[in-house]
Formats: sequence, structure tokens, C-alpha cells
Amino acid sequence: MEGVGAEGEGGASATAPVAKWKNDVSRLFQHYLDKSTPLPVHRWIGTLAVASIYILRVYYVQGFYIVSYGLGIYLLNLLIGFLSPKIDPEMEGLDGASLPTKGSDEFKPFIRRLPEFKFWYSITKAFLVAFFMTFFSMFDVPVFWPILLCYWMVLFFLTMKRQILHMIKYKYIPFSIGKQRYGGKKSGASTSASGSGLSRD
Repeated sequence: MEGVGAEGEGGASATAPVAKWKNDVSRLFQHYLDKSTPLPVHRWIGTLAVASIYILRVYYVQGFYIVSYGLGIYLLNLLIGFLSPKIDPEMEGLDGASLPTKGSDEFKPFIRRLPEFKFWYSITKAFLVAFFMTFFSMFDVPVFWPILLCYWMVLFFLTMKRQILHMIKYKYIPFSIGKQRYGGKKSGASTSASGSGLSRD
């Protein structure tokens, strides 16, 4: 019985440094991830570099086309989430609420289903995982890659067409260009109204 207890204590003491190391690495990774949040241009340049390395690797090896196809489908899925609103206008219409269609309606900012940071993080992680998979021959399934490419392009075209028709139907743009500006006509009208009120007194 004492031997079992001693063995259990030894096992616990052996796993404690590993757990501490994992915790430290996780905290350090989260620290640098948080520091990169306000730097979208730098983040996307880094992702572009990772994607370029992956493309060069596939080109050099002349294989792993099924991995690239899976990566392309995953990226397309992420793109749809990035371009879609968090609340689907079709479901919102059923609840009684609707998007503003007139200037007098309440302004509702576009909120994505998949935020930009999560979109970037998922894309970068996907390229890194795909790059790692290119070092294992079991993932190099022999396929005729032009068929996969054509199928992916057709899928991309149909998906984007549906997304664009959805944007046109519900009159939203998934990108905010510049800062929201408000016209000065209302303030001028209220000033003239208050001025006319003073003249009556």
C-alpha cells in the first residue's frame, strides 16, 4: 500500500513540471496573440507568408492535392462566415424585427458571424496544419488535380453567387469603408425651429 502511494506521489510530481511548462507556453502564446490584435496588416502579411510557403511546398513536392482541396473547402467555409451577418435577416424578419430600409430607421452596424480576428486565426492555423500534413506520405492520395480544381472553382462560383444575391436582397455590405458620418441637416433644422420658437416669445 505504501509503495502504491509513493508511486502515485512520484507520478504527480513528474507531471507537475510538464503541466507548468504547458501553462507557461499557453500564456506566452496568448500574450503575443493579444499583442497582434490591433495590427491587422502585420497579421495578414504573416499569413500571406505562411500561405506562400505552403504553396511552394506543394509545388516542390508535386503532391498532396487532396490536402489542398480540403484546405480550399475549409477556407471557403470561413469566407462565407466572414461575409455573412451574425443574425440572418431571413430569421430576423420572422421574429418581427427587420433591417433598416429608410433613412429614418435606426442605424444597425454590420456584425459578422465570424469576426476578422477569428477569421485570420483560423486561416493561419489551417495553413500551418496543412503544411504539417505534407510531411506524411499517407496524406498524399493520388488524384487527378485538375478535376479537383475545376470542382472547387464551380463550388466557389455558386457559393459566392448565392452570397451576393443574399447581400442584394437584404441591402447590406460586409465591409465598412471609413467612419460613419452624419449629415448636419437635422441640426440645422432643429436650430431654425428653436429660433422660430424664440421669435414667437
